[in-house]
Amino acid sequence: MAVVQLLSNLFDSFPNWLATILISCLPVAELRGAIPVALLQYQMHPTEAYLLAVIGNMIPVIPLLLYLEPVSNYLRRFRFWNKFFDWLFTRTHHNHSATFEKYGTLGLAIFVAIPLPATGAWSGCAAAFVFGIGFRHALMAITAGVLIAGVVVTTVTLGGISLSNLLI
Repeated sequence: MAVVQLLSNLFDSFPNWLATILISCLPVAELRGAIPVALLQYQMHPTEAYLLAVIGNMIPVIPLLLYLEPVSNYLRRFRFWNKFFDWLFTRTHHNHSATFEKYGTLGLAIFVAIPLPATGAWSGCAAAFVFGIGFRHALMAITAGVLIAGVVVTTVTLGGISLSNLLI
């Protein structure tokens, strides 16, 4: 509940609908943070919360898919960023290569759909880049994963709300 309060406080000067979109754009929150905030703090209708969070989560995807490679190539000219990208890509490849080799684009959709830390649209864009998944296939897989994750997070949040109402 503290995370919900922190995220809502961060955007308290914005209208609730815009705050939901902005929270879901953040790489640390994505829709996994935006939907609980919208439902618990802003008292939004579940459909509205879901749609706004999906829209916000997808906003950074196209720029990330288009510009991750050129930006990383440019930044690799600097020692710090070269080491960072070597670490990131080695870690991503090591941790997820079996999944992507076995399932390909479907694996990317599943990876994005699982609402756990270090998964989601931002990580999915990085994984698509590391594993050489083309723009069109990556966009479709990430969109499918975000849609599924939104359903899961909305359902779990509503279930938690219902359970807490029963206990009170």
